[in-house]
Amino acid sequence: MSDRISNETELIQTYLAPLAMGAPGAFGLRDDAALIAPEPGTDLVISTDPIIAGVHFIASDRADDIAWKALAVNVSDLVAKGAEPLAYTLALAFPEPPERAWMADFASGLKSAQTAFGCHLIGGDTDHTTGPLSIGVTAIGVLPRGSFVPRTGTRAGDHIFVTGTLGDSALGLALHRNPALYDTVLTEGDKSFLIGRYLRPSPRLAMIAVLRAYATAALDVSDGLGKDLARLAGGNGVSVRVQDLPLSSPARAAMTADASVMDAVVSGGDDYEVLFAVVPERLAAFKKAAAITAVSTTHIGVLSVTPGVSFVDQDGRPIAFKRSGYDHFSLL
Repeated sequence: MSDRISNETELIQTYLAPLAMGAPGAFGLRDDAALIAPEPGTDLVISTDPIIAGVHFIASDRADDIAWKALAVNVSDLVAKGAEPLAYTLALAFPEPPERAWMADFASGLKSAQTAFGCHLIGGDTDHTTGPLSIGVTAIGVLPRGSFVPRTGTRAGDHIFVTGTLGDSALGLALHRNPALYDTVLTEGDKSFLIGRYLRPSPRLAMIAVLRAYATAALDVSDGLGKDLARLAGGNGVSVRVQDLPLSSPARAAMTADASVMDAVVSGGDDYEVLFAVVPERLAAFKKAAAITAVSTTHIGVLSVTPGVSFVDQDGRPIAFKRSGYDHFSLL
């Protein structure tokens, strides 16, 4: 007989209310709303990015990993806006009452994530659904008034950068589904690294102040580099040499066995790295500021007046990919 949670009050007060400790406006999750009093001279930034079993994660994944990812993908959006994480709300919809052990692990994952990201749970709701498990996080960040970094606003001549490495999460998902994949070229350590990048994204918190100071536009790479680069470019164009894209050592090793790995790098999504633009006149100052952080940044292109995003090889010849990125409503 399974040990399932018997009612909503137990779920909230036993497993979720402890996550609100330290947030006075959360009222111990005993009210129907939360209260945030922002400091004078600041703006609040709000982002919502739900994850659903079978779409964004595998239902059989560990509960603590699922919880971490649910919060991390939302904090990543705040980072790209130049906002410091402050708080979050959580809406859980279960197809059946969760087991107590699962819920304890889920709460533990949230605790680890919110501690790492510097925020607290302040409210939300729980519900029943006839569909798969759905986890809706709304993240709230704070920044100095007027310093919000938009997704659009680039212009021809702007330099495009991306943090970290690309394609790791897409490869991690493939390995998560088929652990024997790339056995000839990847060590167990390589596989663990890639799977970890899929299960537990790492928002680039150390870049927040740098992005706020130097980025004219930014977004996180969640739907694939090709698609998100087009969003950042707006009406501008950019040509990217695939040799210039930042890859981890395991990803490069996988590419030696399978050239199609580059498709995962360009269109796989779930990277949660930050893609951003810097104007030419601030380039030197930006590089100096970025070098102080522990986050690597790679220059991948310069925006042009000719519209459209293209990828080319080392000789400048166009490379076509099956798709530019992920779309929830695409029939492809």
